[in-house]
Amino acid sequence: MFGRWAALVGAEVAEHAKPLSLKDGELTVQAESTAWATQLRLLQRQLLARIAAGVGAGVVRRLKVQGPAAPSWRYGPRHVPGRGPRDTYG
Repeated sequence: MFGRWAALVGAEVAEHAKPLSLKDGELTVQAESTAWATQLRLLQRQLLARIAAGVGAGVVRRLKVQGPAAPSWRYGPRHVPGRGPRDTYG
């Protein structure tokens, strides 16, 4: 399924989202932006139907959509617990 991702969900969706893992019928997909994550959640039923048509019914029962990874505020090898550089705002 991971090798045929573009054929299963379409070129446009595959360009903006990639499958991460399949465990116990739950497919985890990471979108490149929060807008695409919302779009994938809205298209969830259609995507599940297209995937089932391509790989068989029951292989993927749920779709978990993740947005892009948040930037890390941790710089350097040492880190002090707390809010960090954001504690002086406002």
